[in-house]
Amino acid sequence: MPALKKTALAVTSAALLSAFVVSPASAVAKDASDNEPKPPAGMSRIGGEQLGLSGTQVNLGPGAPVLPKDLTGRSWMVADAESGEVLASHNPHWRLPPASTLKMLFADTVLPSPALQPKTRKYTVKDEDLADMGEGSSLVGVKEDLSYTVHDLWLGVFLRSGNDAVHVLAAMYGGVPKTVQDMQTHAEELQALDTTVVSPDGYDSPEQVSSAYDLTLFARSGLQNADFREYCSTAEAEFPGEQKKGKKRESFGIQNTNRLLTGADGVTPYKGIAGVKNGYTTHAGNTFTGVAERNGKVLLVTVMNPSSNETHAVYNEAASLLDWGFSAGGKVTPVGELVPPKSAETGNGTGKGAEADGSAAAKGKHSPVKTTKAAAAGGSGGVGIALGIAGGVLVLLAGAAFLVNRRWPLPDLVRRRPRP
Repeated sequence: MPALKKTALAVTSAALLSAFVVSPASAVAKDASDNEPKPPAGMSRIGGEQLGLSGTQVNLGPGAPVLPKDLTGRSWMVADAESGEVLASHNPHWRLPPASTLKMLFADTVLPSPALQPKTRKYTVKDEDLADMGEGSSLVGVKEDLSYTVHDLWLGVFLRSGNDAVHVLAAMYGGVPKTVQDMQTHAEELQALDTTVVSPDGYDSPEQVSSAYDLTLFARSGLQNADFREYCSTAEAEFPGEQKKGKKRESFGIQNTNRLLTGADGVTPYKGIAGVKNGYTTHAGNTFTGVAERNGKVLLVTVMNPSSNETHAVYNEAASLLDWGFSAGGKVTPVGELVPPKSAETGNGTGKGAEADGSAAAKGKHSPVKTTKAAAAGGSGGVGIALGIAGGVLVLLAGAAFLVNRRWPLPDLVRRRPRP
């Protein structure tokens, strides 16, 4: 396993542009042309009333930085991963094609299955496992009649966004129809009610939609799983190749397509980035959900379909929103929150979510999610994940790991620091 060639670099904070905005504020960052699709008039209000409004929603307090200029995503949001507070949003419940970011829901649904345990389990791929993949699908290079471990296949899903790896894992799980049905059920359990699942890999389909809000819920839920955290934060790995007769099986290197993680194609790696998933299809455009930590604060950002012609706009806009979020902490009033799953223990929070049937939902606050220094060495050919926190300075080695308790909302927790 080759070592990572790049470490995460600091990204300059978004410029503070335009005049001070009085709280609360609602404004559209960039006026859409008459030719651009418009968000529907009546969007879901799960998570809060403001989240159902069209346009940009932000409640700036004294000293709060204004949002970055020229955000062009049709839908985006930035949220505190621990408290669940949505710091700012733009059409977060607009139902749009999700592309491969839907693989977060696939992984969160399928990863825990006993059918895919242990990770070292080997499976020989059948012809029918790779049937019915969409034309032009992204592939990692899975071949019929060759064997792969479950671990290999998950690396193919997260790093190369391989639809071939998704379909093989779905076959092991019980078949594509069962996988799609269980993904839909899990989305409903998470109260991700903007989502309709048609294919497990996110391939374009007229009926297949999700939203920035739902994708953020999928990421937040998935990050509670240690394997999910490992795979989404792995930058490089080796993948099994061809098997030539009489010779040792070859392998080839694969790199994560999340450019904020790897710094590929001229994109500056984002300081503190730890995944999660990017995507692209003709109808979805570019989509991205990311998680990052700085100085003990963990933020989630989702950007869907930027209209900008700027190269790598989805990454640049996500990075600028993260910069804003880290600067705005404690200076803005949340515009909503990420609701807990239906079956969660509600504690002192109301946890209303979907029960409100589109009204202001889940007004109670969640207690912080627990995070800690963690490492999973050797998880992908020797490159593990590590989040080192020393003196409040985060050092990114090859990704990051978050220890998140399954209870929603969480009881009073104390952030654990590594012993000296």
